Amino acid sequence: MEKKTAVVILNWNGRQLLEKFLPFVVENTPMETVEIIVVDNGSTDDSVDFIETRHPSILTIRFDKNYGFAGGYNRALSQLSHEYIVLLNSDVEVTRGWLTTVTDYLDSNPDVAVVQPKILSYHDKTSFEYAGASGGYLDMYGYPFCRGRIFSSVETDKGQYDTPAEVFWASGACLFIRRRDYFDGGCFDERFFSHQEEIDLCWRLRRSGRKVVCLPQSIVYHVGGGTLGMGHSHKTFLNFRNNLLMLHKNLPRRYYCRVFVYRFFSDCAAAFGFLLMGRPSNAWSVLRAIWSFYRIRGGCGFLRGAYRCEADGGDFPDGVFRGSLLSAYYLRGRRKFSCYRF
Repeated sequence: MEKKTAVVILNWNGRQLLEKFLPFVVENTPMETVEIIVVDNGSTDDSVDFIETRHPSILTIRFDKNYGFAGGYNRALSQLSHEYIVLLNSDVEVTRGWLTTVTDYLDSNPDVAVVQPKILSYHDKTSFEYAGASGGYLDMYGYPFCRGRIFSSVETDKGQYDTPAEVFWASGACLFIRRRDYFDGGCFDERFFSHQEEIDLCWRLRRSGRKVVCLPQSIVYHVGGGTLGMGHSHKTFLNFRNNLLMLHKNLPRRYYCRVFVYRFFSDCAAAFGFLLMGRPSNAWSVLRAIWSFYRIRGGCGFLRGAYRCEADGGDFPDGVFRGSLLSAYYLRGRRKFSCYRF
């Protein structure tokens, strides 16, 4: 009899992370109803040999090359038929009850497509983690932020965001999704490769009437930056380019010109800011990201037709701050999520 839930861990040359964090997953996962799967994205280290030797009960799926976060998960999930899928980074420490808390919630709430737990920092377990915290939001210009994290300002977890809440997006570091919704929503866009593809998917699902929720009663601890560090220039490139691509695909048409004029100047200002900080490689990455986006924008025509029929005549879904996060944060000093009203 097939198990109801699959925990799917994408790996690329992450032997050390698997050795450290996989035992937490095994220990805190009810194996009688859950299958743990490691998807190897063309690793050149001994990751797969380690899993097959130390954890023979864990299924491995091997790919010939690195297809990125988006392509790796798309290919892996197409081979599965479990009702619930958990996308879990290899640098996450899970806790007791982390999984059944969420799957029970999904059982009781069929209108919910995606759930994320509360994500705290592995290095400081009293603080939220940058990538997801207690649920994600956007401003109208595409800048993501979270309950517990605005730009680089990360809050201490004092239980202030422990209420389950419908959010705009869930973090791909630990994301629960119904397999049906994953494919009905169009899967991850593989042109993103990695970074912000989960925000894009959540936006599409929300436009179709499905809900995204943060359930803070489930807790995990995330290291972050396991593949690309926070200041890595290629990560800067992916974040800026993919954010523009996400906006192009999902923005309501009446905001399109306004948003993209704003973003052109704000992104150029960001590149100049990197130069002033002595980080020319990051500055160049921002400019490359803008150029790359405008180069491929014509290739998004089919997406604008297929995915934007509702958005073109509509408005932003709930969970979008109808203003500039940059202005609110830097000019008005709103450094905590509680300062924002939707």
